[in-house]
Amino acid sequence: MHKIRVNPMAIEDLIEIRAYITKELENPTAAVNVVRNIIASYEQLKTFPMMGVDLSTKINVQTNFKYLVSGRYIVFYRADNDFVYIYRILYAGRDYLKILFPNEIEIDNHDQ
Repeated sequence: MHKIRVNPMAIEDLIEIRAYITKELENPTAAVNVVRNIIASYEQLKTFPMMGVDLSTKINVQTNFKYLVSGRYIVFYRADNDFVYIYRILYAGRDYLKILFPNEIEIDNHDQ
């Protein structure tokens, strides 16, 4: 069984998700449930670390990231023989590629 290691940025992501749903959407109960569901999703990786999809199959960037969808959120992680490293947890509607790979993703000049 693998052990889960959560990157400080992923912890911050969870805090921001909870705060956004609590304050902006004014639904603290939903905020707690969403965060619990995300954690429950990535906890499955202890037993099934390869259950996510290889991110490199979706984008034109070489990476060993995998991802797991949890509701409207995407958990980005890497796994080795002993650990699953949770790197980021991002809302699926965000431009997560620019967040994950700011130097590798070409930015359209029209956006500037």
